[in-house]
Amino acid sequence: MNSPDVQTLLQQGRLDEAERLARQSLQLRPGDVESLNVLGLIALRRGQLPRAQQLLESAIESHPNHALSWHYLGRVHDASDNVEGAIAAHGAAIKLAPGMFIVRLHYAIALERAGQNEQAAIQYFRASNDAQAQGRWTSPDTTAPALRPMVEHAVRMVRATRKETFAKLLEPLRQRFGADSLERIEQALRIYFREEAPVFPDPRQQPTFFYVPGLPPAAYLDRALFPWIEQLEAQTDAIRQELLRLLPSAAGRERVFTTEAIEQQNLRGLQTPPSWNGYYFYRHGERRADNCAACPVTASMLEILPLSHVRAHGPEVLFSVFTAGTHLLPHRGVTNTRLVGHLPLLVPSDCALNVGGEVHEWREGRAVIFDDTYEHEAWNRSDRTRVVLIFDIWNPHLTAAERAAIEQLVPAMGDFRTAAEAA
Repeated sequence: MNSPDVQTLLQQGRLDEAERLARQSLQLRPGDVESLNVLGLIALRRGQLPRAQQLLESAIESHPNHALSWHYLGRVHDASDNVEGAIAAHGAAIKLAPGMFIVRLHYAIALERAGQNEQAAIQYFRASNDAQAQGRWTSPDTTAPALRPMVEHAVRMVRATRKETFAKLLEPLRQRFGADSLERIEQALRIYFREEAPVFPDPRQQPTFFYVPGLPPAAYLDRALFPWIEQLEAQTDAIRQELLRLLPSAAGRERVFTTEAIEQQNLRGLQTPPSWNGYYFYRHGERRADNCAACPVTASMLEILPLSHVRAHGPEVLFSVFTAGTHLLPHRGVTNTRLVGHLPLLVPSDCALNVGGEVHEWREGRAVIFDDTYEHEAWNRSDRTRVVLIFDIWNPHLTAAERAAIEQLVPAMGDFRTAAEAA
């Protein structure tokens, strides 16, 4: 039978045996980082904190880029109540090994102990996301018993910190519009935080990100809700002429799906490879000045539309170009707070939009407004190019207070996620 190795002995709590093996290894290989780490951990378990720190600092001096050595040193500083030292050591470990979610969990704990709650919440969130991407921390069964209290605390802390942030953003709006003006938004946040289950009056409608209850559901919206729609339609010919001046050139045109992998997931073709691209007037809320300048009639008409301006998120406005045979597969939008409009400009035969199982065949110059949180797809089964002007607008059933709240909340949500991804 093979003798247990030093790591096994350490895990079993057989510290004396583990120490003997580690010392033997260190004699054979002076400066061996694994042996120094084991001896440092043994000293930590015995409460010999100065000795543990000395051993782990020796390990780091020997191998400065060994992430676990930095993490173990952070654990010593944790035990010594040296919060700043713990933050520095765990932070160094994370820089060397960003995917080590358990290390990141300890880093977050140290940040929280230092009162850096916002940064701690970001690190807790990133640690949880990284763990769940590997099938860990999704339930008590996938979380090591020793970690469960820390992981559960992380979830609570992230939620509490984000709720506090959102409450601060909304308070000026309550004062401006009235205490009861944001009841639907408050319920939407409870749904967002999974404190309340969503109830969809129309089960076909299922936003993937943010759902505001109480907005009347419909796959296609009644034209009477949009008093500007006929004014837009009246400019179809002029808008089409601007499109035709752009269309022969690839200048200013962008792929809608930014990678081949995403295109392959979402597009299919008939006889030729599919292609969905467009001339953007707004993308992720940023105005494309060149395309707006090249299409002054289109740009001026956009000014009359209630575009859903949300920093870094919307609107998306473009001449949407489907090449011959392109099929956009079924998918869902992120929120029912915004709707999608189409003004058809070039529509060959056998082109259509299917929203919630209701098929709509585009007619040039006839706008259609739909809720993209219903599963929807679109196709061009012809042998010619199809182009519609796509624009994102506010759901008309939102109040001014609710729009203002979403303009505040959604960027804050995005900023938090972006910070966690970059952490």
